[in-house]
Amino acid sequence: MLPLMSTDHIWYASYGSNLSAARFGFYLSGGRPPGASRTYPGARDATPPVADRALHVPGEIFFGWDSPTWGGGGIAFLDLAAGGEALVRAYRITHEQLADVVAQEMHRDPGDALDVDELIGARRLVLGPGRYETLAVVADLEGEPVVTFTCPDDDARPAVNAPSGAYLAMIAAGLREAHGLSTPQIRDYLLPAPGVRPTWTPERLDEVLAA
Repeated sequence: MLPLMSTDHIWYASYGSNLSAARFGFYLSGGRPPGASRTYPGARDATPPVADRALHVPGEIFFGWDSPTWGGGGIAFLDLAAGGEALVRAYRITHEQLADVVAQEMHRDPGDALDVDELIGARRLVLGPGRYETLAVVADLEGEPVVTFTCPDDDARPAVNAPSGAYLAMIAAGLREAHGLSTPQIRDYLLPAPGVRPTWTPERLDEVLAA
């Protein structure tokens, strides 16, 4: 593995609703995304990502928690210890922007710093017991780390919960944009994820994804 470059930028890998570039933009510029019940304050630096890439990273997505943003439905988490691969969209943003995205995911106001050097060195950084406070380096891209965040892998792991149709549709939009997947391919990717069945049958899932 080549040593990572020391730059002001980092790749943030999204595997949930932020697969949609338009929705992720609200974390930087602020505002209320379509289908969401929450208004985001935005980052201190609202500059759009300088690049984005479609990637496969180790792990398996599952749906859990009761998200007030998505009508009480489950949201995506990445089980880093599971086998298989997860489809992500990596955005090249600044360290400060990443810190502000993490803060907003935990319903906090942006402004805190993030110890990126510690994260890169250990390839894992636990900020707390919160649902998105476990940060991990899941890949390296063009000499810079690809970082995502997920839930703890202990007793604080959220219980499995079915996602809403609006949330699944947002993920599908991002998978089409970033990975060029068809509706059947998206269905086959999402259907095995814990939390999808039995609430979402293949037929119901097709209806949501095709809308």
